[in-house]
Amino acid sequence: MANRTFAIGDIHGELDHLRALVAKLPLLDERDTLVFLGDYVDRGPKSEEVVRVVRAFERELGCRVVTLRGNHEDAWVRVVDRGWPEFVFPPGNGCLATMRSYVGGAHPREDEMPSREEVDDLFAGRFFPADVIAWMRELPWFHEDEHAIYVHAGLLRRDGRFLHPSETDPKMALAWTREEELFTEYRGKRVVIGHTRTEYLPPELSGHTPHDPSDLWAGECVIATDTGCGSGGFLTAVELPSLTVYESR
Repeated sequence: MANRTFAIGDIHGELDHLRALVAKLPLLDERDTLVFLGDYVDRGPKSEEVVRVVRAFERELGCRVVTLRGNHEDAWVRVVDRGWPEFVFPPGNGCLATMRSYVGGAHPREDEMPSREEVDDLFAGRFFPADVIAWMRELPWFHEDEHAIYVHAGLLRRDGRFLHPSETDPKMALAWTREEELFTEYRGKRVVIGHTRTEYLPPELSGHTPHDPSDLWAGECVIATDTGCGSGGFLTAVELPSLTVYESR
């Protein structure tokens, strides 16, 4: 049996979806690789537990586990290092949900703002245990194997050419970029990403259920896996090289 890679999209604090999806995967062994594409935290109600479970997978699963850095992990590292209120403050980023998953409290309403007592710790990220921030700092920006390049956000384009992740500077672009041309013009080694919701991508260019834009998006050379987990959607994984799709719903 060929080496298999299973790439899992943005989890965003949705532990139940993570458990449901992993339960649907076939039995994994030492020849397999499980790649998490980043964005473990924010928005959903159980960010603390998601981080704990994913870190346990790194130690306990019978396969290789790769945990990539998403823009939300990158953002929290920046918050802890020097502050970033523009990221923490907007309710849509889901930062308050992450804080309450660590310190306790009700999952916030969609438009809920932090209380006066919560603001200082939230804006400094002080609620994170030191080992969690240390883990976030060490998350790699990309992974590559014989099947594909795996990266949270996509490839950066310069001078009409899409850069390999190893060429990209600064590396943080790999967690934040949204190059629309990646989905329409890129022709190269297959790239598997999260970050951009599949419902915003051109369904007519997807070879996987183009009639349902909420599903995984599979173009000629790009696969997008962010199916809205943490924002009312579900969690998706794709197996390579077979391109079998697994969903938490």
